[in-house]
Amino acid sequence: MNVDDFDFELPESLIAQTPLADRTSSRLLTLDRQSGQAGHHTFTELASMLQSGDTLVLNDTRVMPARLVGAKADTGARAELLLLKQLSGDRWETLAKPGKRLKIGAEIAFGDDGTGKPLLIATVVSEGDMGGREVEFRYTGIFQELLDRLGDMPLPPYIKERLDDRERYQTVYAKHEGSAAAPTAGLHFTQAFLEQLILKGIQVAYVTLHVGLGTFRPMSVDLIEEHKMHSEYYELSEQTAEILRATRERGGRIVAVGTTSARTLETAASRFPVGQIQACTGWTDIFIYPGYEFKLVDALLTNFHLPKSTLVMLVSALAGRSAVMNAYQEAINQEYRFFSFGDAMFIY
Repeated sequence: MNVDDFDFELPESLIAQTPLADRTSSRLLTLDRQSGQAGHHTFTELASMLQSGDTLVLNDTRVMPARLVGAKADTGARAELLLLKQLSGDRWETLAKPGKRLKIGAEIAFGDDGTGKPLLIATVVSEGDMGGREVEFRYTGIFQELLDRLGDMPLPPYIKERLDDRERYQTVYAKHEGSAAAPTAGLHFTQAFLEQLILKGIQVAYVTLHVGLGTFRPMSVDLIEEHKMHSEYYELSEQTAEILRATRERGGRIVAVGTTSARTLETAASRFPVGQIQACTGWTDIFIYPGYEFKLVDALLTNFHLPKSTLVMLVSALAGRSAVMNAYQEAINQEYRFFSFGDAMFIY
């Protein structure tokens, strides 16, 4: 299957640059998996589409202020690191800019302690491809406190506007810090709306998947089957496993909120015999594209994704490529807002 089969033309004006003042005021495009029929709604109408006995599965990862801007220690030239994964101790996997100038041994300084000395120093210890660098940090104090002080939210490159409130790039239920990007389908929820759904008899369960390198790297192959996903850390607790087992027993639907939740659920399903739902944790590089048969996910709430991305392919695996491409064109015609701060899509 060719990557170009998942391409589409998107006017730049439809890329949402800022979040809406009210999280729940976005639009919602619905897509019926059986008929391919698209519908147009507001996000809060989701309450009428979910049924008592359904379970929403939310990714409770929390985004780190993972973008560090500093200067090369020897030349003073600007250098930037995006923290992706803590490897061990003070060693991190990062994306570096400009990667070509940051060779093994290069040092990057961040902040000033008031005496002209940096608060944080990163040394490049190994080089990867496409700007990937493993670095080791030196500092005095607590790393997380320094990161909160020096780091910025790692907004995607297509967002040019400054984000005034960091919490608008966090879900209201974000809990476990470790992500390099937000699970953006969850940005539409408020605590009040979640409580409204719970009162209706809809259960809420949580998984954790820390979004990493795969979110930031475009596909570099022509054939989908040749693409290798980057691994990301996930957790599915016993409490969530029990909720999911009960959902299946009563005939309710498992509704993944976001592609990260969907990938976590399908990873867990693949680890055990068919029909078994058990707690598990580890690293996943699952790549879901058309031809894949979903084992746990019955419905998906998601945002609109970039052309030729692995996320468009995941959505197409659930609803069919033709139906998804038609729905995306419908969204473009109706001027939906796209990507991280954009509108939502419910596939059922």
